[in-house]
Amino acid sequence: MPQDPGYVPYQPTEERVVHRMAENGEIVAYTEEEYGVRKDDGSGLVKPVNSARGLLLMAIIVSALDCLVLYGLIRIVLDGTWEILAETWWVLLVGIFVPWACWGYYLQERRAEKLRKARNLPRPVE
Repeated sequence: MPQDPGYVPYQPTEERVVHRMAENGEIVAYTEEEYGVRKDDGSGLVKPVNSARGLLLMAIIVSALDCLVLYGLIRIVLDGTWEILAETWWVLLVGIFVPWACWGYYLQERRAEKLRKARNLPRPVE
């Protein structure tokens, strides 16, 4: 209440802050850029990859698989077997967008790691 002693009015900040549990068990305030990619398990059966090293490995593997998609597209063009492309057009979409997403998530988490290191913040775990 404004009339209570010690009341400090809310002052909106330019950066939105999220409070998450860190590796050491404390609740720490992170900006959205410092938080990085989503850290919880997503209620799935498999724990998602969310470290910069893991995301880099995933991006490299997906990019290597994308080379196979490119090779397949080249073979379709050279052989003139366009009917294959009509049945598997969705593979091209996956081959285009998934590597971009993987590299984007890696860059986001890498930037967050640098920001956390600059502020000496522990890595969030949730």
